[in-house]
Amino acid sequence: MFKQGQHVVRAGTFAILAGIFCLFLTSWSWGENLAVPGPFSMGHSPFVEDELLVQPKAGVSEAKSSQILSEQGATEFDEIPQIRVKVIKVPAHALEKVKVALAHNPHINYVENNYFIEPMLIPNDPSFTSEWHLVKISAPQAWDVSRGSAGATIAILDSGVDPAHPDLAGKLVGGYNFRANNTDTHDVYGHGTKVAGSAAAIANNGIGVAGVAWESTIMPLVVADSTGYATWSALASATTWAADRGVRVLNMSFGSPTGSSTLQNAINYAWNKGALIFAAAGNSANSTPNFPASGQNVVAVSATASTDSLASFSSYGSWVDISAPGASILTTTNGGSYGSVSGTSFSSPIAAAVAALVIGTNPSLTNVQVEQILKENADDLGTSGFDQYFGYGRVNAYKSVLAAFDAQPLVDTTAPTASIVTPSTGATVSGTTTVNVSASDNVGVTKVQLYINGGLFATDTTGPYSFSWDTSTYSNGTYDIVAYAYDAAGNVGQSSHISASVSNAIVSLSPSDTTPPTVSFVSPAASSTIDKKVTITASATDNVGVAKIELYIDGALKSSISGSMSLTYNWNTLKVSQGAHTVVAKAYDAANNVGTTMTTLYK
Repeated sequence: MFKQGQHVVRAGTFAILAGIFCLFLTSWSWGENLAVPGPFSMGHSPFVEDELLVQPKAGVSEAKSSQILSEQGATEFDEIPQIRVKVIKVPAHALEKVKVALAHNPHINYVENNYFIEPMLIPNDPSFTSEWHLVKISAPQAWDVSRGSAGATIAILDSGVDPAHPDLAGKLVGGYNFRANNTDTHDVYGHGTKVAGSAAAIANNGIGVAGVAWESTIMPLVVADSTGYATWSALASATTWAADRGVRVLNMSFGSPTGSSTLQNAINYAWNKGALIFAAAGNSANSTPNFPASGQNVVAVSATASTDSLASFSSYGSWVDISAPGASILTTTNGGSYGSVSGTSFSSPIAAAVAALVIGTNPSLTNVQVEQILKENADDLGTSGFDQYFGYGRVNAYKSVLAAFDAQPLVDTTAPTASIVTPSTGATVSGTTTVNVSASDNVGVTKVQLYINGGLFATDTTGPYSFSWDTSTYSNGTYDIVAYAYDAAGNVGQSSHISASVSNAIVSLSPSDTTPPTVSFVSPAASSTIDKKVTITASATDNVGVAKIELYIDGALKSSISGSMSLTYNWNTLKVSQGAHTVVAKAYDAANNVGTTMTTLYK
């Protein structure tokens, strides 16, 4: 057992250090000097010109969402179901018009552009050839307690990782490419391999460099393309994907002065599942906040130089949490080489790797505790105490793992609080009504559930908690409404009950029409083999008039349109299982007669 104050040196540590310093006597094959993207070097719009990110309110059905999008000439391209966000395609010339229309739709929580976001690196500096940063953060001493672990995986949300690099090969666990929608996680730009190496390159193997948490595994998640730019949607998808697979540490070496509700919701989702998210503070050398570093539930990391000063390029501000070395960091590069790099792109994964050391020491610690340990055991630089340049100080790996060794698991017994803000109790409602719920917790709210007359109406996992209640599907009368808020520990908080009276005009339909519509598929052909994206079109006719068409795939309602004789749905099958899939179209008339057709498609 290792207690604070003990100084323990093992033979393994000297072997590691010897391997590192022997490295400096060998010849170097330096990595390529990356062309660094910037606000004016993109050569295109700052956001994807034909995409929007849309979050319908909780309680809005898939059919209703599809109808809303169809009315605007938009189609669903992808989705992030964990946070209820749809990535939609719209004609580029109509982007702003569609954005404004959706923003004013009562069923929509928010709509935003899918911005590009740039990596936080600056050009290579090949003149500095030592891993000074490991000594500065007391990594060699920390390795006598923890070197990370296979269970303390670090997700690198970046441009991919070189799987054949001798200092990274064998360390990678299954990741995903969120730009190409496949499992190819090779580095398409060269940034991700550098980030991964600074965090967890293999040590004590007689070659190359040593990462901070060199026994931790790396999960490569590709969010950037060959230009180096990521998108909000790719980062959000990767964040929720990693969280669902139990990853405890995530690193984002990207930054933008523009914030994103979609990515913030994804970060909150991961945080509530126990993950700790690290982000680069930025390289603007000023206090302008960069997102996601400036967001909630993110550890923002500024960069220090070998002189213990703030690196000349590093962003700073009251939103910075901690600092870590980020100037002239020796690391792995694409193609099996090595290079010296600078930027908060590298201070962030170094701090993230210290978190992995802490988790490797004591896996029972919560993300709240790990973050607290990093801050409380950092080396105070600059003004005494917290400051805008170094945050709580430069991470100290050794002091952090010693603190983790003796730390006790945090038991959360505090229930969240919840209250229904609107409607007020006794209110009369009609049509579509928004139910707003306020919820808070000492750690974090994981979800809010709304019950109407004792039955679960909908669940919202992202704040602000807003539910779209279509009262036209309910009989007129008085309804009891209550909300429950949950946290990650399973504590539950209940709101006060309210009552609301539904009062909608009653429309009488003539029973004389008994002829159902006829409906058929225009495309694709029956029993077709499909791949990637396929357009499904259904057409319907009726003796009086078609009121609505619905499309079901494998029993799930995927699209609905009212007042039209045809329905078109773009089905993204990239993540669909192999085999047969049943597709059903239903057409309704005003008398509620139903016509049905079915086909089978194969992947």
